[in-house]
Amino acid sequence: MKPLKVAVLFSGGKDSTLAVLKTVSLGHRVSALLTVKPANPESWMFHHPCIDLTPLQSQAMGLPLHIQATSGRKEEELQDLRRALEFLKKKYRIEAVASGAVESQYQKSRIEKICKETGLISLNPLWGRDPLKLLEEVLSLGFEIVFTAVAAEGFDESWLNRRLDEEAVRDLKILNKKFGVHPSLEGGEGETFVKDTPFFARKVEFCGVEKVWRGYWGYLKVKEAKLIDKSGKRRAAIA
Repeated sequence: MKPLKVAVLFSGGKDSTLAVLKTVSLGHRVSALLTVKPANPESWMFHHPCIDLTPLQSQAMGLPLHIQATSGRKEEELQDLRRALEFLKKKYRIEAVASGAVESQYQKSRIEKICKETGLISLNPLWGRDPLKLLEEVLSLGFEIVFTAVAAEGFDESWLNRRLDEEAVRDLKILNKKFGVHPSLEGGEGETFVKDTPFFARKVEFCGVEKVWRGYWGYLKVKEAKLIDKSGKRRAAIA
């Protein structure tokens, strides 16, 4: 496949951030990031916790970001995605869209349908990958990730703002065997936020957080966040 100008669907979580890196490693150019911001926290398609912080991550990567608001209502939100892609196609001349979908046929099929309707190629660089291998990969690449929401049997409040490290991966494996929790947290079982990677020029720091717990599910509310310097560490190029 020839190199393409790509917009990456970007939620700020581990999978969409890894999709940025994988898109570049395939020889394509990431022309823009697209964050779809749902008003509905129970959106079927789009990430909600900490979605307001993706501008900090886009600055850290040096990539333009387009934010598309949506009601987050099932199926209706797809029309907002279509409008955003038509805008990016016109502004940045994008030729393809990449997502961080791993096993969600619901997300993949709808993105592919909209890409077909708008004349874009759908790229799914993580599709079909072993979700546990993906967790190990983001750790080996030096991603700093925290959990921002959990909503499945076996999780408790202690997971909110917990760092995704080797111990957390071991605990996720236990939850997977005991309760069937998806290791990549697809299907709304959990959400993550990437605070740093080797290709971030600066790191996102949370200056104040609140854990909101609703009995069997909860989310992290970040009161303030900012970009901080990384003590002279060199940034790995992504473009």
